[in-house]
Amino acid sequence: MASTQPRYSKEEFARRGDTIYEKQILPKLSAKDVGKFLAIDIETGDHEMAADEMKAGNKLLRRCPDAQIWIVRIGHAAARSFGGREAQQTKP
Repeated sequence: MASTQPRYSKEEFARRGDTIYEKQILPKLSAKDVGKFLAIDIETGDHEMAADEMKAGNKLLRRCPDAQIWIVRIGHAAARSFGGREAQQTKP
């Protein structure tokens, strides 16, 4: 499968992807979707959900071979995290 080249800046990808996610998709999600990955075509709004980002992206590419894909992890601020941080302790 040929690689699709980005047609937008990183900032435009993020803006479009976040807007579609927040306005069109997020209101339809449920608690069982938290932790899953969502691949969104930022041009059409088409999307696919899966347990990992590669599966979500590949499912979307099978339907939309020229998709400009933005990946979101449902219920998380970022799809991936790097490094670690100490958990905050709360008082009992």
